[in-house]
Amino acid sequence: MEATHQRSFASDTHAGMHPEVLQAIVDANAGHVMAYGADPYTEKAVAAFRQHFGDDSEVFFVMNGSAANVLSIAGVSASYHCIICAETSHIHNDECGAIERFAGARMIPVPSVGGKLTIETVRPQIRSVGFEHASQPRMVTMTQATETGTVYSIEETRALADFVHGQGLLLHMDGSRVANAAAHLDAPLRSLTGDAGVDVLSFGGTKNGMMIGEAVVFFDPKLATDFKYVRKQGLQLASKMRFISAQFEALLGGDLWLRSASHANRMAQLLSSKVSDVRGVEVLFPTQANGVFAEIPTPCVVPLQEEFHFYCFDLTAPTSKVRWMAAFDTTEGDVEAFAAAIERIVGGYSAGG
Repeated sequence: MEATHQRSFASDTHAGMHPEVLQAIVDANAGHVMAYGADPYTEKAVAAFRQHFGDDSEVFFVMNGSAANVLSIAGVSASYHCIICAETSHIHNDECGAIERFAGARMIPVPSVGGKLTIETVRPQIRSVGFEHASQPRMVTMTQATETGTVYSIEETRALADFVHGQGLLLHMDGSRVANAAAHLDAPLRSLTGDAGVDVLSFGGTKNGMMIGEAVVFFDPKLATDFKYVRKQGLQLASKMRFISAQFEALLGGDLWLRSASHANRMAQLLSSKVSDVRGVEVLFPTQANGVFAEIPTPCVVPLQEEFHFYCFDLTAPTSKVRWMAAFDTTEGDVEAFAAAIERIVGGYSAGG
């Protein structure tokens, strides 16, 4: 159903491009350069990544988040491996079985606590090591920020990484919203990724104002030895790489990544504060990144969606769970209008009006 309001609260991918990113593409659209990443724009973008993630990090650009997740796992695993993930994770629920299809590895979902993995939930799945009849544990994948909008602290990530490494496994981070997590923690990107023990990172660009492009970052160069072949075979080596790279240089060469993520977080927090006392609305998780997860009466879902687009991830009676996402271009006016609609439709329904 198409919403009548111009702003969507369904996903930060519904937003357009940040003007500074768009300008970077325009500026890159001049003359001829070498293809497939052998160009000065890619060199500058990789340098910007290394400023944030370390000089010894290896960086590879791909075209979308599914590719970043799937190929980063495929690059370090074999078909007889298994990958442990949260049952709520995007990589398990929303990649159409791409891990199993392209990597051949088996996904093992485990219960999450507020969207987060814990040592207690991961530990029971590290079993049958060396037993030839069983898939062999290879990696744990976490999402930062999580699919419920919560953020792992640096200490939580470090504890999980220490445990995983102690079991001889690797730690992958699905960082499609890692910029939002860093903004919430007020911490450098490296501190909550490589310095916290993450081995491989899928870094998100499109959810933070880019048109197209994600990155795979290896913190141990030895893990990246063969990744260029994996990327090519995975159909993710862009010929006109400069247009992806120019966007990343605009995002990470200065503070645009942080400005955009911080603004989206603030808009989500503003929305959460405005609706948390509305009768019939229950905010389910702390609003730490740029998403508000709530439960509202099911009869209110469709009337509200007729005015503002958002997703419902559990449509049952009498209540349904919904997700309201803010983006880099969400305005306070957008939030005020949406909050007023929630008050009128949900509050009015719950009050019997």
